[in-house]
Amino acid sequence: MFSARFKNRADAGKQLSQALPAIDRQSTLVAALPRGGVPVAAQICRARGLPLELIMVRKIGAPGQRELAVGAVVDSGRADVLVNADVAAAFSLTQEDVEKLGRNELPELARRRKAYMGDREPSMIKDKTIIVVDDGVATGASLRAALLSLRRRQAERIVVAVPIAPPQTAELLEQEADMLVCLARPQPFHSVGTHYADFRQVDDDEVIETLRELSAEPSVD
Repeated sequence: MFSARFKNRADAGKQLSQALPAIDRQSTLVAALPRGGVPVAAQICRARGLPLELIMVRKIGAPGQRELAVGAVVDSGRADVLVNADVAAAFSLTQEDVEKLGRNELPELARRRKAYMGDREPSMIKDKTIIVVDDGVATGASLRAALLSLRRRQAERIVVAVPIAPPQTAELLEQEADMLVCLARPQPFHSVGTHYADFRQVDDDEVIETLRELSAEPSVD
């Protein structure tokens, strides 16, 4: 019988916080991909005394197959688009085609930013170490788009922290980040959710409540 690697996202976050190297708190922040990455990242923030930022990123679904990513788009003051070249080619989509599809996702990204962050301006990224967190990756399109955006915003160092990823995606992330902390790289890889005992969907209310709790908690000395 298959045994789940993580009890839930909080458990995964606690394990990741223990696996991360020593961190300079003054120059580091945690950046989560909503929604699933938020409860994972919250545990790292609590354990390491770090602030939490959100990276608003949306998968760009293939025509007729929304769950298959032809790319991803990040709302960071500009629409940064990463194309999943192999998948796009399979659907005969050009870079322009994928960018056009990506623009359709911008209203939802704007809605989420308003709902989660209100009128708060995004944290300064320039010259900082950014720990990018999600609850796991499959193709990695969304996470890689986030890395592209952070590079353009002049992050000094990017550490990707994820509980689980297939080996081929982990290799890509190792090339594009300065460091990858990944707790499990199963082969064969079926899905992120199969490695959690509890992988219920994270909704907007949970994200908002987590951000509220973190803002109210005293910082770690």
